[in-house]
Amino acid sequence: MIDLVALDMAGTTIDDRGAVYVALRSAVEETGATVAPADLQHWMGTDKVEAITALMRLGHVPAEEKAVRAAFGRFRSLLDQFYLESPPVALPGVVDALATLRDRGVKIALTTGFDDAVALPLLESLGWKVGPGELLDAVVTTSHVRSGRPAPYLIHHAMEATGIADVRRVLAAGDTIVDLQAACNAGVIAVGVTTGALTRNELERHPHDHVLDGVVQIPELEEARV
Repeated sequence: MIDLVALDMAGTTIDDRGAVYVALRSAVEETGATVAPADLQHWMGTDKVEAITALMRLGHVPAEEKAVRAAFGRFRSLLDQFYLESPPVALPGVVDALATLRDRGVKIALTTGFDDAVALPLLESLGWKVGPGELLDAVVTTSHVRSGRPAPYLIHHAMEATGIADVRRVLAAGDTIVDLQAACNAGVIAVGVTTGALTRNELERHPHDHVLDGVVQIPELEEARV
């Protein structure tokens, strides 16, 4: 049985129409760096400051602290602009799937490579709240942990926040490679979903327990594990 489901946000539970990819690539390229698609995908899902630092270096631009801060500010500005022009929405069926899990007593947490300043207004715009009787039991951002993915801390902090102690009864799902890596590092059930930029074949090349078409299939998977 699963006691906690920890889910990524953009591309996993939320459809932002690829805005994070575009904003991150644009912010880094404006520093003069060249961003290879494979490098961008590798760093998706991670802490965005870490991603910008790595992508600048890979693009042969010095990742000095001031330049990284400026690029991160530009990333946030671009993302705000994209979200204003085309507000993110829940992926089809996600809200119902989460409600089904909560009705079964499963705790629901969101984990993200965003910090509080980006993640919380996004959730507010969707009307997703944390607390008894609400859709979510916890939201963990990079503001709450020492390191983001692929470190296990986002997932472990979600366990702490929801009072879940057994990693064997935790499922973590996401649409990127680092989501799978973080789940494996945390010792939980590692699930990839194909609602992001990666195909089933691309996700299945990496250690995992399941690859699903989307979060909507998690209740069926959870029921099969009872």
